[in-house]
Amino acid sequence: MKILFTASECVPFVKTGGLADVVGALAPVLSKQGHDVRVILPMYTAIDQKYQAEMEFLLHFDVQLGWRRQYCGVQVLKKDGVTYYFLDNKYYFGRPYIYGLGGDEYERYGFFCRAALNALPLLDFQPDIIHAHDWQSGMVPALHKIQYKHLPFYANMRTMYTIHNLQYQGIFGVKEVQDVLGLGDDLFTADKLECYGCANFMKAGLVYSDVITTVSPSYAEEITTAYYGERMDGLIRARRDSLYGVLNGIDVDEYNPETDPLIFKNYTADTIEAKVENKMQLQRDLGLEVGADIPLIAMVGRLSNQKGLDLVDCVLGDIMSENVQLVVLGMGEARYTNLFSWAEQQYQGKMAARFAMDHQLAHRLYASADFFLMPSLFEPCGLSQLISLRYGTIPIVRETGGLRDTVLSYNKFNNEGNGFTFLNYNAHDMLNVIRRALGYYRDQKDIITMLRKRGMAGDYSWTHSAADYVSIYEKMLG
Repeated sequence: MKILFTASECVPFVKTGGLADVVGALAPVLSKQGHDVRVILPMYTAIDQKYQAEMEFLLHFDVQLGWRRQYCGVQVLKKDGVTYYFLDNKYYFGRPYIYGLGGDEYERYGFFCRAALNALPLLDFQPDIIHAHDWQSGMVPALHKIQYKHLPFYANMRTMYTIHNLQYQGIFGVKEVQDVLGLGDDLFTADKLECYGCANFMKAGLVYSDVITTVSPSYAEEITTAYYGERMDGLIRARRDSLYGVLNGIDVDEYNPETDPLIFKNYTADTIEAKVENKMQLQRDLGLEVGADIPLIAMVGRLSNQKGLDLVDCVLGDIMSENVQLVVLGMGEARYTNLFSWAEQQYQGKMAARFAMDHQLAHRLYASADFFLMPSLFEPCGLSQLISLRYGTIPIVRETGGLRDTVLSYNKFNNEGNGFTFLNYNAHDMLNVIRRALGYYRDQKDIITMLRKRGMAGDYSWTHSAADYVSIYEKMLG
């Protein structure tokens, strides 16, 4: 099959979250299975110079955006069997940020969606499937069905739309979006593009794509309810027959404790005792008390309420009263950076916080920690718990979305499970589970070793997930 991904980010070129990991890992796996996979991305200034140096200029064309006529250059780079196209417009993407500061996101990503479709005949690439990701690509299925599908070149293409996080929808004024994309008033009704008086890029993808997927089976089920549905649950229920949940994988070559060049000491399930050397070196580097027997809990990710940090705030004093260390790595909302900055001062030697996107430190935390805490309010899939399992770091998670699909609470009666979980979004439920995990660490090290090895033995690759996507693609094509 010929498959086109449209996405706003992709590793290794540009990343702000899990979307980049998914696109960057899935495309090469599909390519290795014999499919012609190509990815269209914005040409951000933030893309590393070493990749920019490898790109070749291919062609340029103009994109009509309402009354505007905007330049679009196309740079190309081939890597791991995948062809990557970068749409270049310095006005839209030559900025010192990826998302959110200019107030014209509707125009930036309206340009991206329009340019991606316009580029295809010029690239001489006629995909069978256009696979659009998240709100930034939400207008691709809509524009295809409304304005392009009647043209012979585009007539047989099918569109898939993947929700990576329903909370971020791309909501803008109707007049602004109409001005950019030339969409008539008849399209801004409740059953099409209008959403509570606004234009909504996410809704465009949900309404007009042939198939909708999301990144775990549990999240696909959850978003049909009002609690998780972000005011889209009615629409998603109406399209339930076209909705699939496909669990994400991770890049098992990049996240491999046996070969990872970023960690202090490599190890395998058979040499799991070497994991403690990583912990002790990390303790030294972060100014924590150095001790092989002090349990270390890590948190890596965006500092937002989605990640359950309100629960941590409620019982942080109780957690730190235990014989435990806590390390937090991430960037995000000021209230959480303030909280953990204060905690680092309050609990010196027991608590460390780093507010950065530090790839190396993230790897070292996965390799060093005894437990990985992820008490999310909601979690479409989550990659961090999969990475932690890969490194023999035992996850402590709330049973929601992809966390529920990947982490099973340890059951001492039948000896099943690979982590520790709690169900209710409640701080003391989380605290009790943390204490349960610490109890095993203190009194039953053999259980901890067994859970570590069980986690490392799991298959977190994209093999199964890619097969699921291929099956859905084939069904779309009849």
